[in-house]
Amino acid sequence: MKSGFVALIGRPNAGKSTLLNRIVGHKLAIVSDKPQTTRTRIVGVKNYPGGQVVFVDTPGVHKPTHRMDVRMVDVALDAMREVDLVTLVVDVSVKEGPGDRHLLDLVKTIKTPAIAAFNKVDLIAKAKLLPIIDRYRQAHPFVEYVPISALDGTNVTVLENLFLQHLPAGDPLYPDDYVTNQSERFFVAEIIREQVLRVMRDELPFSTAVVIDRFEDPVEGRYRSIYSTILVDRESQKPIVVGRGGSMIKEIGTAARAELERYLGGQVYLDLHVKVKTDWRDDGRVLDEMGVAASHVTRDTPGSRRSNPRRNR
Repeated sequence: MKSGFVALIGRPNAGKSTLLNRIVGHKLAIVSDKPQTTRTRIVGVKNYPGGQVVFVDTPGVHKPTHRMDVRMVDVALDAMREVDLVTLVVDVSVKEGPGDRHLLDLVKTIKTPAIAAFNKVDLIAKAKLLPIIDRYRQAHPFVEYVPISALDGTNVTVLENLFLQHLPAGDPLYPDDYVTNQSERFFVAEIIREQVLRVMRDELPFSTAVVIDRFEDPVEGRYRSIYSTILVDRESQKPIVVGRGGSMIKEIGTAARAELERYLGGQVYLDLHVKVKTDWRDDGRVLDEMGVAASHVTRDTPGSRRSNPRRNR
């Protein structure tokens, strides 16, 4: 039997969360075409006939401009140093830039074995893909070089088999029915934020956050009540999120409620408000409440971790 931790690292929007969701078979990480969608470490566990893999999805590595960015990057860097295997997810559909080279330099500084996963091969011709793979071969001795598409599943099973091949021998770290370390409350906030990202214009998602103010268990025969606040940076942003006559927040709320009812398996009453919190991205208390912390990847026993929402639903 094999078991161990595999970190998924990469630039913003490289497809790490899409890959995690496809591998574990659950939507553990929200997905958006907006960079920096993932803001904290998300763990997903998958059992195989030959072992157990604990996947660690990390925020995209980028140049920090706020305290939140610093924490996000620290999460990714900590994961690189503390797991058994690193998987560098490379978006081959976009031109290589300084950020890609910086991340590659970081991989060179660690002793952890690393796999290079060249994602989004469904969007590029093979003739253009091969030189990219060759550049990475020359730059660093990755243990494997795998072209994949997290979106359509190309070579994802191949990649999973390689994870098991390169992990150490050991007993499973978690029970068979353990899926994730994140709480149900976390996923509720992320589902709402996903709809904010979908509905809002490009410049707003980076300065918005979702906080759960109250999360009530359903009374028998009734719906579950969720009270949530969308944070924005400036007064001028609040009317944009609210929309003319409340049209924008109504669209966000309607879509989020539908997703929440699918996730929670029952009716939901969702109360959304918009609040101005200047410089919330530099407010440690707000970041702690959102779970944006540079927490380490430790081999805790499952009982010491937060409950798995799918086990206790």
